[in-house]
Amino acid sequence: MASVLKRDTSFENIPSIKAKTLRINLNPDIYGTFAEIGAGQETARHFFRSGGASGTIAKAMSAYDKDFSDAVYGIETDGRYVTQSRLKKMLSHEMQLMEERISRERHPDRLFFAYANTVATIDFSKRYKGHGWVGIRFQLDPHQKEFDEIVLHIRFKQNEARLQQETLGILGVNLIYGAFYKYHKPRKMLKYLYDHIDKDTLEIDMINFSGPNFKEVDNRLMSLQLIRNDMTDAVMFGPDGNNLLPAAILYKKNILALRGSFRPVTKVNMDMFHKSYDIFIRDQAVDQDNTIVIFEITLSNLKASGEIDEQDFMDRAELLCALGHTVMISKFQEYYKLVEYLNNYTKAKIGLTMGVNNLVDIFDEKYYRHLSGGILEAFGKLFFKELQVYLYPMKNPETGQIMTSNNVKVHPRMKELYKFFKYNGKVMDIIDYDPEIMHIFSRDVLKKIINNEKGWENMLPKGIADTIKEKNLFTRKLLKNEDSKT
Repeated sequence: MASVLKRDTSFENIPSIKAKTLRINLNPDIYGTFAEIGAGQETARHFFRSGGASGTIAKAMSAYDKDFSDAVYGIETDGRYVTQSRLKKMLSHEMQLMEERISRERHPDRLFFAYANTVATIDFSKRYKGHGWVGIRFQLDPHQKEFDEIVLHIRFKQNEARLQQETLGILGVNLIYGAFYKYHKPRKMLKYLYDHIDKDTLEIDMINFSGPNFKEVDNRLMSLQLIRNDMTDAVMFGPDGNNLLPAAILYKKNILALRGSFRPVTKVNMDMFHKSYDIFIRDQAVDQDNTIVIFEITLSNLKASGEIDEQDFMDRAELLCALGHTVMISKFQEYYKLVEYLNNYTKAKIGLTMGVNNLVDIFDEKYYRHLSGGILEAFGKLFFKELQVYLYPMKNPETGQIMTSNNVKVHPRMKELYKFFKYNGKVMDIIDYDPEIMHIFSRDVLKKIINNEKGWENMLPKGIADTIKEKNLFTRKLLKNEDSKT
């Protein structure tokens, strides 16, 4: 019997790097500057090689020498050049020169752009793989006064500087091409950044879109896409909704982390935060001015019904941001992976605030069967010397007993291990908790909100109930479904 093999054309539909550069070069309106520091002129090289670059490239430069770079873009007081602020200065300076030197009267249809990167590739000892900032400032309408901008941070995973340079060049082409031809599909554009790049070679751990053509883009959702697309393991965003670079926020900081569903954030969540924070900053090893608090949600926690509900995610983010908190979304289902990640950026003290039920789960062996060293390997990463768990009590719904570290029930095989960490001060009870709110659980509040029941408002921090009602948080999908039926 003859069989017909269906060809995989997914890769055939991706334009080659040469096709992308040639399409831009042959567009008579696209015109701009390339400023690349630290990894060669890899992006500009692709445009020069494809032909027709004279109509696209106004200038290509590399200000490698720090003194020369300072003379062009200004002095960096902290002595660091691979930073977002440096990238922004480069984009601003080059775009300003474009506007000053290119006559609008002679070129009324020109679409200006400034592409820049500032990068540190792998060092000789190969201890630091390298990272960098990449961005483009551009216009899609020659008459628009405000520019669009895309800025991202990358981490290299390759072990050769030459390979990292080549990867950077391809990424730069994908970014410029995406900015002009895929700007209306920002989610897909994220994926297109990896055209002809293996995800094992490059990590994108932050991206921000801004400008008139990206007004409808919520950078928190773009941050979520980075996780969903396996581009990175963790992302962060601040109270203003803009994405943050985890390395910059966590570097050498004392970190207090609270994990939860925050669906919605309740008085219990805030009591856990305030009480554990008071304990944390009283520690002699902790400098309050060098401390960051993060509210962390795991990706698995966002998959309440098997699939990630983006609106549900945005509702949670909205409330945490309204309370002024920094949020982390991670792929770390187990606590030890979260601690291992944080420990990459700081050797200072780390605190984990959790409820009794979470502590019981930590001592459950089933979560560590995939590790060759089992639970002992995980605990070696979790309970390192500068970590402490702040335990919030729980009321046993059947007996009414208050469960703390002193009477928590762990598996008999884990009792001695638990005692070891308990008596070495790795687990500390929060004793000044509010007993009047111990009956509050997020899932119960959410059920009341969805069923339009009364009495949930007082279970939430001040102002949060008003925000939920005003914006129909957690019920917008239900309201849309009801509207569609009528």
